[in-house]
Amino acid sequence: MKRVLGIEFGSTRIKAVLSDESGRVLASGSFDWENKLLPGGVWSYRLDDAVKGMQAAYAELKASYRKATRKTLDTLDAIGVSGMMHGYLPFDSRGRQLAPFRTWRCTLTGEASEKLTKAFDFTVPQRWSVAHLYQRVLDGGAELKNLAFLTTLAGWIHFMLTGEKVVGVGEASGMFPVDIATKNYDAKMARAFDRLAAKKGKFPWKVLDVLPRPLPAGAPAGALTEAGARLLDPSGDLASGALAAPPEGDMQTGMVATNTVRPGTANVSAGTSAFAVVALAKPLAKRHPEIDVCVSPTGAQVAMSHANTCTSDINAWVALLGGDYDKLFKTALDGAPDCGGVVNVPFFGGEPVLGICAGRPLVVRSADADFTLANFMRALVCSAFAAVRIGLGILFAEGLKLKGITGHGGIFKTPGVAQQILADAVDAPATCLETASEGGTWGMALLAAYALERNGATGTPRHAKPRSLEDFLAKDVFAGAKSVTLKPTRAGVKGYAKYLENFKKGVAASLAASQN
Repeated sequence: MKRVLGIEFGSTRIKAVLSDESGRVLASGSFDWENKLLPGGVWSYRLDDAVKGMQAAYAELKASYRKATRKTLDTLDAIGVSGMMHGYLPFDSRGRQLAPFRTWRCTLTGEASEKLTKAFDFTVPQRWSVAHLYQRVLDGGAELKNLAFLTTLAGWIHFMLTGEKVVGVGEASGMFPVDIATKNYDAKMARAFDRLAAKKGKFPWKVLDVLPRPLPAGAPAGALTEAGARLLDPSGDLASGALAAPPEGDMQTGMVATNTVRPGTANVSAGTSAFAVVALAKPLAKRHPEIDVCVSPTGAQVAMSHANTCTSDINAWVALLGGDYDKLFKTALDGAPDCGGVVNVPFFGGEPVLGICAGRPLVVRSADADFTLANFMRALVCSAFAAVRIGLGILFAEGLKLKGITGHGGIFKTPGVAQQILADAVDAPATCLETASEGGTWGMALLAAYALERNGATGTPRHAKPRSLEDFLAKDVFAGAKSVTLKPTRAGVKGYAKYLENFKKGVAASLAASQN
């Protein structure tokens, strides 16, 4: 039996999962953390905290493994790191951090996003690393004269563990646009970026010089070094040498964990943020500023509708109302399909897809609204999917028809509530897998297992004609997976459509409040 480790740096939790080569979970551990709002509107985490959290999550996993097997976890066959996509993590040639980590949650790059989108003729969201980089160019960032390496959180952790400056191609596509033909950064857009930057100053780098090298799923991405093993397990028990998979973004690990890598499939990841990901069977007909075009772990094109806020507002209200998450969530099923005229706008931060630059959580109701606990709780759950659903509506207008959608993330822990509302929201069957609670961390472990199948211990190919990631997942991991599927109801679909109309009016009120 092989031992494969997946680590994911989520917005509120760092989690580690140990599995065998077919995805059976052997042990897990976690560590809670939270971003901080720094002066100037920068949402950030300290890298020291990332390392401490990783060590704590691994130590808990290691203790769990010892309890189950009475053995010390001293060797790993493969390892993979995932994390929040996008953001800005700049380093100099000696590996020194040049500026605070700017996360996906920062909405300070509106000017850069707009100018890059025009120059590239390709939508560049505010969250993307290249938008952060160009915004620093526009702002005259002092760190740029010493910039040698720009990466993501997962990319940096991978570098610390292996010494390799690489990322998975999916993670790369959230840093800079990727050419799906070459599975590398788009060279034409890179030249356009360099021309724009040169107009603002002289820099000792070109954009492709500072970005990590993209690698597709299954490619070897180095190995756990002696220093990396000590960083992960300070006790000294863990040996070096584990094969490393390309570090991937949480969007891509979510696709893997829900078996929605194959074109035509879709999933919704719902946690601190929310995003719906559709693996495209054909390219979109035109560019849409509300839709991100990224790639899967294999380099295939995907469309993503992203919302910065999902469960943060729900968590705040549940805490205020006594903390019984399951009981309150189940109450939502007793609410009217349209929430009885009650609307919740949950935005803690800016929401670029809706033109909101600053968060103003807001509850709105008409004078004749049926303001009950059931309708209020249903409005909370409906609002968690609303921004994502508005984005999906753009894809539906292009003719996209969902055969089904798979949900994963904390919002689906209470069976049958968020899942049913999601089915009604997209008017398609919604599925939750038994493994959904493992989430993207497990998905990263699966990517590490796939890399192990493709490569020997030295990183050399094991098969002349290796299986695709899609076939590996379908045959080795999900063949006998248990799942529950809920179909949309006529009343639910009609009610959610009405709620969405009211929600858009509430967004207008929130936008007005954010400008005061």
